Amino acid sequence: MLTILGSRPAGGAFCDGISRRNFLRIGALGMGGLALPDVLRAEAASGVRSASQAHKAVIMIFLPGGPSHQDMFDLKMEAPAEIRGEFRPIATNVPGIQICEHLPRIAKQADQYTIIRSLVGMEDRHESFQCYTGRLNRGQPPGGWPSMGSYLGKLQGSADPALPAFVGLAPKMGHVPWSDNGVAGFLGAAHAPFEINKGGGNDDMILNGITLDRLADRRGLLASLDQFRREVDGSGQMAGLDAYNQQAFGILTSSKLVEALDYQREDPRAIERYGKGDPKNRDDGGPKLMEHFLVARRLVEAGARCVTLAFSRWDHHGDNFGALRQDLPLLDQGLSALLQDLRDRGLERDVSVVVWGEFGRTPTINKDGGRDHWPRVNFALLAGGGMKHGQVIGSTDRLGGEAASRPVSFGEVHATLYHALGLDVNKVTVNDLTGRPQFLVPDGCQPMRELVG
Repeated sequence: MLTILGSRPAGGAFCDGISRRNFLRIGALGMGGLALPDVLRAEAASGVRSASQAHKAVIMIFLPGGPSHQDMFDLKMEAPAEIRGEFRPIATNVPGIQICEHLPRIAKQADQYTIIRSLVGMEDRHESFQCYTGRLNRGQPPGGWPSMGSYLGKLQGSADPALPAFVGLAPKMGHVPWSDNGVAGFLGAAHAPFEINKGGGNDDMILNGITLDRLADRRGLLASLDQFRREVDGSGQMAGLDAYNQQAFGILTSSKLVEALDYQREDPRAIERYGKGDPKNRDDGGPKLMEHFLVARRLVEAGARCVTLAFSRWDHHGDNFGALRQDLPLLDQGLSALLQDLRDRGLERDVSVVVWGEFGRTPTINKDGGRDHWPRVNFALLAGGGMKHGQVIGSTDRLGGEAASRPVSFGEVHATLYHALGLDVNKVTVNDLTGRPQFLVPDGCQPMRELVG
């Protein structure tokens, strides 16, 4: 645990001679009790590559609960009423591609992304594990499979030493597995995500009670950090710390991380373009934090390799269409703003974006107007990364219940993302806890020829 202190009060100091007024407390990253200096030592021992290489990154957007594929990107207008639902398709800016009427903004950007309509190989498990690892949560090696962000942290590191390589934005939720920003698996705690938005007693980053949506006194915060650094450096206390403690101190008091999280630095017109959501958790799921889309862009632009975020709750066993009428316009606004932002900043070739959930929904609408769990098929949306977009990959049958052509696995999507990130899935391996080399994706999974051909 690192305690960062503010200005010295008149006559108010503890026995170590350092003031406790206006302190800022930043936690130990919530990684098995390891403090950040221990994490940095582990990273050094594991041989993290220099951050001087080209900066490729990925933003992984998880839709907790299982989004309804046939009401978003694969509408079945020829199916019976109990299958096709209440929404109508609209044309996109790519001839022949249609999506839901409640996604008009991204409909105008279809040339910038690819829709996979035939994602298969899921299980009925309410968790983010498969989305972030590309593998099923069973039959794992000792320590478990690492998520993509953890692999990237080990193999590539951050593009800026002042920022973590892997950042997770998902807040605490009632259903805990939806809050999972990604697991480090056999790579160990050194490569777990830096989580900044968790509530409770094990926060990874608490800035005097200021979380991502409460960075109001930004100038005061930075001034406090700068003043504290000057005081400590001037006192000579830093000289007694080893290199890893000093590096940890540098990261946690760096204005770069605070600035990346501080989306209010953006042009007000840009913030408005991303829109306002709802900060309250929905039932046992997540809030609708529109600023997370913007913060994710700021983090990868600043140097992070992987940012994960979870948006709202998509487990609609009842009132499916009422819930989607609320959530789809927000997803449409946040995602479209992100894609346009990446393009405007010339980042669309270097930053990949993936949007998906843990499974799809039943073709048949139930008696409560909802759709139930359906792990046989789902969708994924891929954007950026220098891939060939403006297409649809795969199809489902006339009821939207089975893959009819080109079934795609999670491992193939991960292989494609690794390819975009500059990693050859046929060559790169990482040793597990037994010393056995493990490939980044399941056997036989290759980058999708349609996208990287």
